[in-house]
Amino acid sequence: MSEYILGISAFYHDSAAALLKDGEIAAAAQEERFTRKKHDHSFPQHAVSYCLKEAGITANDLAYVAFYEKPFIKFNRILETYLSAAPLGIRSFLMAIPLWLKQKLWISDVIRKNLSCEAPILFSEHHEAHAASAFFPSPFKRAAILTVDGVGEWATSTIGIGSDDQIQLIAEQHFPHSLGLLYSAFTYFTGFKVNSGEYKLMGLAPYGEPRYVRQIFDELIDLKDDGSFKLNLSYFNFVSGLTMTNRRFARLFGGPPRKPESPLTQREMDLARSVQEATNEIVLRMAKHAKQISGEKHLCLAGGVALNCVANAKLLKSGLFDDLWIQPAAGDAGGALGAAYLVRHHYLKHPRIVKGKNDRQKNSYLGPSFSDREIQSFLDEAGARYELLNERELIEQAAQHLSEGKVVGWFQGRLEFGPRALGNRSILGDPRKAEMQQIMNLKIKFRESFRPFAPSVLEEDASEWFEIDRPSPYMLLVADVHPDKRLNGIDPKGELQGLDRLKIQRSVIPAVTHVDYSARLQTVNQNSNPLFYRLLKSFKEKTDCPVLINTSFNVRGEPIVATPQDAYSCFLRTQMDILILGRFLLKRESQPEKPKIKVKKEVFELD
Repeated sequence: MSEYILGISAFYHDSAAALLKDGEIAAAAQEERFTRKKHDHSFPQHAVSYCLKEAGITANDLAYVAFYEKPFIKFNRILETYLSAAPLGIRSFLMAIPLWLKQKLWISDVIRKNLSCEAPILFSEHHEAHAASAFFPSPFKRAAILTVDGVGEWATSTIGIGSDDQIQLIAEQHFPHSLGLLYSAFTYFTGFKVNSGEYKLMGLAPYGEPRYVRQIFDELIDLKDDGSFKLNLSYFNFVSGLTMTNRRFARLFGGPPRKPESPLTQREMDLARSVQEATNEIVLRMAKHAKQISGEKHLCLAGGVALNCVANAKLLKSGLFDDLWIQPAAGDAGGALGAAYLVRHHYLKHPRIVKGKNDRQKNSYLGPSFSDREIQSFLDEAGARYELLNERELIEQAAQHLSEGKVVGWFQGRLEFGPRALGNRSILGDPRKAEMQQIMNLKIKFRESFRPFAPSVLEEDASEWFEIDRPSPYMLLVADVHPDKRLNGIDPKGELQGLDRLKIQRSVIPAVTHVDYSARLQTVNQNSNPLFYRLLKSFKEKTDCPVLINTSFNVRGEPIVATPQDAYSCFLRTQMDILILGRFLLKRESQPEKPKIKVKKEVFELD
């Protein structure tokens, strides 16, 4: 009989479930995709149900259930932190403690209640789960491991070594000294939402100058050569308060925090650039130390900071390691997968099998899929008007619409696990059109105009279009647009600053070229996603360009779409031109004025 191990992460943000079948990932998904609540932290009941359904089992078939952290140790850290700051922090204490006493301390009972099974429940440490999620699915037999995030139980970053079927954490840094929390403090101060706005801060950085780097290293952080550091807590409020920074932080950086949704100023851009430069340096020093104490040639990364693709690219370019592998669901969602792997390899001592150069993440296509019959049933119920095409016709028409400047919603196969759309739940566009970035940001995604879009490129053409010498299948690295594809889009008098720099056309693919010539790219090969590969190939045949804009299929404030209904609703309330669900093609102008489904008009919380 097959052995099933269910991993669960919950109760902070990005709750998720992951299921191993005899050591292979059978399914994995975030709860937010089902509940439509972005970063949903509740028990992942829907994600668990999906995983079991995908495997064709019930909870009674589970051999073990694994939780991604140890609640009592975390609770001890929270109590010690509050006691050390008392009487400060009483409001925060009164908000947090009742939830711990009511729910978070009793994870075993919560799991038993929700699953109704007798499988043993095991607990890993938070950063141990991150490390396991980074190493065990990787293609490496041996590797150094670096995990960096806000905080787990006590650890905020760790260094480990992975060898065959074992990982060992050999160094760690403790709360409150945290790179993740430092970055989140700047996210908060620049007016974005913590735990979701960090991507915006990273995207804003190229518009600014690193004029605050010295203040960061002189005043906020005491950084050592090995990457360890101490924060000057007199500038921060997250230990005892309800905000990330305090008045002293504001005085250091020239005034109060930016109010959310207010206009961005050059100060915010410069702050973003400065903390990004500091992050790059800290990550590089951590990695150097990992290299020194491990002696390994490869490095695996996880934790929320591992989603910072700019720092990842700097690390790769440093040449410290021959190659990197980064868990695509590097944040807390991936902890569910890591916890399951730890039961498999550490507790049960099953051997790990590494097959060639391929990882075991299955391109992160690990969520639910829908058959053409299910899609058609929904479309008929909704009263939608569509064309049913064969695969050849589908690719041909999609590529033609894209080449004509149409925006296409693309819904295929299994939902991606992690924050990136990788060609199954994507909104696609023509990167050659300079106006496409603004069109897609303001009329479809409903988000800030400065936000860059990512390119997907045929793997065999990647090095011709971008300065990269290896695959980037998970959109976790940035690379500069190749010099041969750049234009002399310069500002001769140096008069353009801030967001005005968007007016400069920098390359032949301006819609995916950031102001510093960088792009966060995904490489696509025939094995990873055959249908998406064929679409890119067809677009290239029509345009001589093997690149498409690929942004996640959602609007601002909402999770990536999971179901045909999610996709159709999103399509109807944006200015997307074409929707392709499986083999069904829908045109905006053909849809009924009053569809038979409820189309949500509002957007969830603005972040």
